[in-house]
Amino acid sequence: MTTTSPPPTADPPAPPRRRRDRRAWAGWGFTGPFLAVFGLVFLAPIAYSLHLSLFRQRMIGGTVFVGLENYRRALEDPRFWEGLGRVALFLAVQVPVMLGIALLVALAVDSGRLYGKNFFRMAVFLPYAVPAVVAALMWGFMYGTRIGLLGDLGQALDVSLPDPLSPDLVLASIGNIVTWEFTGYNMLILYSALRVVPRSLYEAAEIDGAGQFRVITAVKLPALRGALAIAAVFSVIGSFQLFNEPNILRNLAPNAVTTDYTPNLYTYSLSFSGLQHGYAATVAVVMGLITMAVAYAVQLRGMRKEA
Repeated sequence: MTTTSPPPTADPPAPPRRRRDRRAWAGWGFTGPFLAVFGLVFLAPIAYSLHLSLFRQRMIGGTVFVGLENYRRALEDPRFWEGLGRVALFLAVQVPVMLGIALLVALAVDSGRLYGKNFFRMAVFLPYAVPAVVAALMWGFMYGTRIGLLGDLGQALDVSLPDPLSPDLVLASIGNIVTWEFTGYNMLILYSALRVVPRSLYEAAEIDGAGQFRVITAVKLPALRGALAIAAVFSVIGSFQLFNEPNILRNLAPNAVTTDYTPNLYTYSLSFSGLQHGYAATVAVVMGLITMAVAYAVQLRGMRKEA
């Protein structure tokens, strides 16, 4: 008995070419505006900075092409490395202190035992809404030993208080301003991460007889690793971008805050005061690469801990 195989089924008809073209154009219609803005405000400035870094402005001869000479000069520039070291010290001290305070505040607000937690949370977050220039001016006048809150306090107590705007203390004073500004922002990141922790974990810990401290170490802190990594990356980038606070305080303490106090302030001075646009672009590019490397290392370490 012979069997006949069924005839091969025909392939489904391909969609019309016009319909495929419409779908492709629809996708570009959604992504095109974003790509255009991204290229205009992000990629184009980077490309222009790289272009500027290959040239040098001279008093005689105008702008000339120097290739990688500006990069060699930046790597041998002691003023750049002193500013970078100062920012690195600022990062190593200020970021852990700020994140530690933000973590304590977030845990206190999430505990449910804090009276008036909504007001407290808003009060901690409110300094983030103050512009950095206004915050630096406000704290700068409070730091004043002759005309300011600190000077009035010293006169009232008839004591000689340390000058926060002295060369030895101005970096700590800037750290205090930045901590006051951004603790609430980081607190909000950590508090938002705590709010999404499943309540079943707390119930299981309560059944096991875990106390409040054990709940924090075994449940809350592991759940905050990802948020802490994000906050740390943002804080590292912000530390390397330090500009507003020292630039404002430079007018109040010119002997303590110099034009090369931070790499960003040094770049600003080179470009707008020294008219060395090519070398300023080079310093900015080198600083951007260093920032990317450090931020990536911090992110990679946070991801490993989370895993």
